[in-house]
Amino acid sequence: MVNITISIPQELCEKMKRYSEVKWSEVVRKAIASHVDRLEIVECGVVPMKKLAKKLKDSGVDTSSIDLEKAIKYYEEGRKLE
Repeated sequence: MVNITISIPQELCEKMKRYSEVKWSEVVRKAIASHVDRLEIVECGVVPMKKLAKKLKDSGVDTSSIDLEKAIKYYEEGRKLE
């Protein structure tokens, strides 16, 4: 894994210290990954199926009970909202 250094305002740092139980590096890592995912979606215009399936699995959704036609409908509605 690669390390990076970020700069944050002092006020934010003080607020973060109040929540010492939070693994801030994990919060930043997830935020960066999420942002990169959104950029890739914009660049490609679609969500790769493997990435969508992984996100559903990671969120605990049981995909075996999802009707394919409903899934397509919800996906298209979500794309319109973007």
